[in-house]
Amino acid sequence: MTSMARKRVVIMGAAGRDFHNFNVVFRDDPQTEVTAFTAAQIPGIARRSYPPALAGDLYPTGIPIHDEADLPRIIREDGVDTVVFAYSDVAHIDVMHRASAALAAGADFLLLGPRRTMLPSRLPVIAICAVRTGCGKSQTARWIAARLRERGLRVGVLRHPMPYGDLARQTTQRFATLADLNAADCTIEEREEYEPHIAAGGVVHVGVDTARVLAQAEAESDLLLWDGGNNDFPFLRPDLLIVLVDPLRPGHESTYHPGEAVLRMADIVLVAKTNAAPAEDVRRVADAARALSPSASILLGASVVTLDDAAAVRGRRVLVVEDGPTLTHGGMPHGAGYAAALQAGAAEIVDPRLSATPEIAAVFAAFPHLGPVLPAMGYDAAQRRGLAETIARSTADLVVSATPAGLQDVIGQARPVIRARYAFAEAGTPGLGSALEAFLLQRGLT
Repeated sequence: MTSMARKRVVIMGAAGRDFHNFNVVFRDDPQTEVTAFTAAQIPGIARRSYPPALAGDLYPTGIPIHDEADLPRIIREDGVDTVVFAYSDVAHIDVMHRASAALAAGADFLLLGPRRTMLPSRLPVIAICAVRTGCGKSQTARWIAARLRERGLRVGVLRHPMPYGDLARQTTQRFATLADLNAADCTIEEREEYEPHIAAGGVVHVGVDTARVLAQAEAESDLLLWDGGNNDFPFLRPDLLIVLVDPLRPGHESTYHPGEAVLRMADIVLVAKTNAAPAEDVRRVADAARALSPSASILLGASVVTLDDAAAVRGRRVLVVEDGPTLTHGGMPHGAGYAAALQAGAAEIVDPRLSATPEIAAVFAAFPHLGPVLPAMGYDAAQRRGLAETIARSTADLVVSATPAGLQDVIGQARPVIRARYAFAEAGTPGLGSALEAFLLQRGLT
């Protein structure tokens, strides 16, 4: 079939869900030609290409990646028939603004659902997802992984991919040591997700081609744990889907895509951070979850934050570094580090805008909701240098770091660093542990 006869498609993405959807739905379809990807959310991924090694035989020269702002022009110039929206944590109204732009330019607008995009596994799959970025998925996944390893199970952790570098090199990746992260030249965002699993004795499997990553993980695991990204639904078909809602952001259960869809799919809804939210907001998000997912079990959880040396913070001028995506994509003004520093008696939270380099100042300009905290931005070398210099130029006495990545490796000895660590804890009966035991018993894994 000639390229002129094929349906012409553009995939709107952010270097993750978009590549997965292409791989499982379009790559080998002779009736479809994906003419381009467009990029958003993640700086620096436009003007690259999806390489031939990943794109397959129908795309011998690969597929270009353009800036999303160019979408109307691309639709008109390339004669695009359909635009596929394929990234996450976007307000419902903003999804429709993008749909309107595609429709006005002459294309259909399509959302691919779980049935067409989730891959089956021969192993049991537990998936951890959420209605927004920053609900506490990762700490919950680590808690579950630890419980499973205590039972003697080999747990393969599959992470939502973050392929911001050489895409062909990132087809499949396996991280079992910090040396593996260094060899792969991982970004700060990748390290935030991978390092805690490795530190706890886990192995993380990730990559652009989920089918190959799945085969790699299945070969050495008894059970798979999907540790999702943003508020996306899983790339794997789960046997148990746990979805977190956040009482610090009540109302967000039904206002973001695809978070609402994920919540409606849940087997278990976990109301997170109940120790940090007003009781009325805990009730509010639980009621919303019950209305949207009436067959799901509603459980309560807490997020326990500790400082490695709380006494060192008291009376000091502190610069707070927070997990990047929680603040940017997740829309939070600050996170666990800010709360921990105040609780420890910091004399002042020093505003990082006062010492921000141009790279970091651009982040604050792009996300004006941010409070007086520094998101751990490091998508490329320039941002990592900007982060280090912003900290070095600050007048703070020390840094409280709530990024799960080892910040000292990035900034050197510019300032003393006190780490803020946060972990999941059960906050009600029955708890998540009981639900996990019931699942293992049902699957014959006890």
